[in-house]
Amino acid sequence: MRVVIIEDEKPAARRLRRMVEKLGIDVECLLHGVEEAVDWFHRHPSPDLILLDIQLSDGLSFEIFESAEISCPVIFTTAYDEYALRAFKLNSIDYLLKPIDDEELAGAIAKYRERISFSQAGIDFEAIRNMLVNPLERSYKKRFTVKLGQRLKMIPVEEIECFYSENKGTYLYTAESRNYLLDTTLDALETALCPDTFFRINRKCIVHIKAIRDIIAYTNARLQIYLYNFDDFQVIVSRDRVKNFKEWLG
Repeated sequence: MRVVIIEDEKPAARRLRRMVEKLGIDVECLLHGVEEAVDWFHRHPSPDLILLDIQLSDGLSFEIFESAEISCPVIFTTAYDEYALRAFKLNSIDYLLKPIDDEELAGAIAKYRERISFSQAGIDFEAIRNMLVNPLERSYKKRFTVKLGQRLKMIPVEEIECFYSENKGTYLYTAESRNYLLDTTLDALETALCPDTFFRINRKCIVHIKAIRDIIAYTNARLQIYLYNFDDFQVIVSRDRVKNFKEWLG
């Protein structure tokens, strides 16, 4: 069984490869962008299965299928909510909503093996294109699942004050003054969260609009934000984001 992973975030790609290999499956290669993937598929036969992120750093992944002959099944690995994917879920093997866990991946691989007799998945990439480019069809994450020991806890986005990165980890912080480690990055979160509700104020912090208690002028034409509960460090809007932040506030 030959598997190719297409994921623009290299740490996420390496993690997914380890998860696949734990299932006894060899990963032939990791690809990180549209251009790289198209070049690879021009020089290699289609694999048995592709694990595919939808949004890549240099474009949307459907562009790969417009430029290369690929007929193998696909498992989507995506930050999009299940409702946005409903239109084409039945035509792909499965989708895995980030952050991906081992059980979900194993289930998706099992679905692939059940359908291995089919020559192709019959994926409608035009439907994917239409849903991704039409903002009215977009849907964003509504909740996050975090691990507490052996338990899982679901946190609705309405209860989240901010997301932040610290010491190479990514955390969410709730209105109850609790923080939880996430298995993702702020870059991935930025595309998964509703832009009307969340704004990335700098490279290490994304804030919820309803969590903002006060805003004051700060040095070098920046802004300092005070949230209702979060006070682990100063929350500063980067100078290059101030204009967009003010527009976001309305």
